[in-house]
Amino acid sequence: MKAIIRSVYGPPRVLGLADVPEPEPGAGEVRLRVHAAGVDQGVWHMLTGLPYVMRLGIGLRRPRSPWVGADVAGEVTAVGTGVTAFKPGDRVFGTCGAAYAEHACARVDRLAAIPANLTYEQAAAIPTSGMTALRALRDSGQVRRGQRVLITGAGGGVGTFAVQLAKTFGAHVTGVCSGAKEELVRSIGADDVVDYTREDFTDGSRPPYDLIIDIAGLRRLSHLRRALTPRGTYVIVGGEGGGRWLAGLDRQLRTALYGPFTRKRPRMFFAFPREADLLTLAELAGEGRITPVVSATYPLERVPEAIRELEKGHARGKLVITV
Repeated sequence: MKAIIRSVYGPPRVLGLADVPEPEPGAGEVRLRVHAAGVDQGVWHMLTGLPYVMRLGIGLRRPRSPWVGADVAGEVTAVGTGVTAFKPGDRVFGTCGAAYAEHACARVDRLAAIPANLTYEQAAAIPTSGMTALRALRDSGQVRRGQRVLITGAGGGVGTFAVQLAKTFGAHVTGVCSGAKEELVRSIGADDVVDYTREDFTDGSRPPYDLIIDIAGLRRLSHLRRALTPRGTYVIVGGEGGGRWLAGLDRQLRTALYGPFTRKRPRMFFAFPREADLLTLAELAGEGRITPVVSATYPLERVPEAIRELEKGHARGKLVITV
């Protein structure tokens, strides 16, 4: 089969398309004929091995695994021992360790059935970004009906899910994005949109917010706090500052340090895959309450190009690999 692999850490150019043996599912796993795979910031971190602290788990000098890609959607072609939840022919989506390939194996507790109203491409867009948005709002932000919620990065992969989920939870949603994405953000349910190139939502001209979801933002934490109500909450999701040692982690760490010294409620979290969250997202998508925004698709051999496009930080919604 064809698969995207790498042998060293580095930029997208270290990736290559290779012929490799088709995998066999182990106990508690299924094998998928991959139809689509998502592209998210986690792929970039795994590819580059940044921050360096990550390498304690994935290989110090070289990656232990050559495989790339996490979010996957496909058709079950074989099942391992002990698997009763799925059978060959089922359409499923979720996460695995080698999504950028024609075939991949995945644990059954990392998969859910694809709702009938979704394509493979839409399903592949959901797992990592959807679970991140869900947990930021529901678990860390404890969003409630009627609250004023502001979401930065509202036109991106996580942001487009966060806007829709916040509306599902009954919040009044303000999305922050560039002017080029304003129409998109309004179309997915935002009640108000701030073009960050023309307006500063932290300058005090707007009523304060009960909850801010800051997605890969660069604003000072002190600026976020002044845009909140006295007992408001802000949740930090991602963020690519911090250099090679703390890339993507420095804002979370500073958020944790601020906590004891402010009445505002800072929150940080890491969105590890959970079956219950995937099932929740599948249900919401099946009911039409969230709809994945897929702005572009790339064939398997163009994975490096897709990752480079993600690095630019201007993608509308999700980028997806088709296989």
